[in-house]
Amino acid sequence: MSHCYNSIVIKAPINEVWHSIKDFHNMDWAEGVVTSIEKVGDKSGCEVGAKRIINNSFSETLISYDENEYSFSYTIDDGPGPVAKDLVSDYIGSVLLREITMTNSTFVEWKSVYNSADNESVAEFCNPIYIALLTAMAKYFEK
Repeated sequence: MSHCYNSIVIKAPINEVWHSIKDFHNMDWAEGVVTSIEKVGDKSGCEVGAKRIINNSFSETLISYDENEYSFSYTIDDGPGPVAKDLVSDYIGSVLLREITMTNSTFVEWKSVYNSADNESVAEFCNPIYIALLTAMAKYFEK
């Protein structure tokens, strides 16, 4: 099993950050990175089992959601390139927030684990996406 790991400090309180990112069906904070989200099925974006398609390319399912721990995780069920369902298995992404009390900021961790015959290609594909998402998140809270 291989992994990707990225993190950032957001200059906003944890409750504000969580309120903006917790809905699996809403990525308004990811301007310029996420151009479309299609909700699949009838589950809410805060309900395990929620499904979405991002940018007409990534099919994902919410597999855990913890309001108290400020965290959620999801699977990539299918996607482009090295995360296509026939090239990668057991792909689980997770987002975790932690409060930084000294500065009233939020530490955001975005990571994934997966199995692939070409782990390096998956990491080279996913890490820039996570970096772009975290950068967009930081810009969103600068407003």
